[in-house]
Amino acid sequence: MLQPKKQKYRKQQKGKLKGNAQRGNQLAFGSFGLKALEEHLVTARQIEAARQAITRHMKREGQLWIRIFPDKPITKKPAEVRMGKGKGAPEEFVARVNPGRILFEAEGVPIAIAKEAMRLGANKLPITTKFMVRNDYFEFTIA
Repeated sequence: MLQPKKQKYRKQQKGKLKGNAQRGNQLAFGSFGLKALEEHLVTARQIEAARQAITRHMKREGQLWIRIFPDKPITKKPAEVRMGKGKGAPEEFVARVNPGRILFEAEGVPIAIAKEAMRLGANKLPITTKFMVRNDYFEFTIA
């Protein structure tokens, strides 16, 4: 699963997710993409599950880019522990996702396969998404 190799601080404050994505909101690598339509904290497990679903449907053809990275640690206290006594230990890593953020990009497969692969990947994510196609995309067939 994705997680940072090194961090300056073990624990982070919660923070707020507000506004639309200012960067990472355009297709940069592939011809097809999956765009987030709402804000959410997406866990590393959810990203990995979506990646597996997409690559399986594409039958490992073409290329896939993951455009989000889980770098925010989420802490949890053990079950049935009394209040107080400090903050819990880091449990998992999440990626902050704002509306408009491109989550995955794909290239090198037909549009029908890419659309179905992204749909399967989107089912693994806790947010509503939209399938994107590059403006200058042109599908050619070899006769």
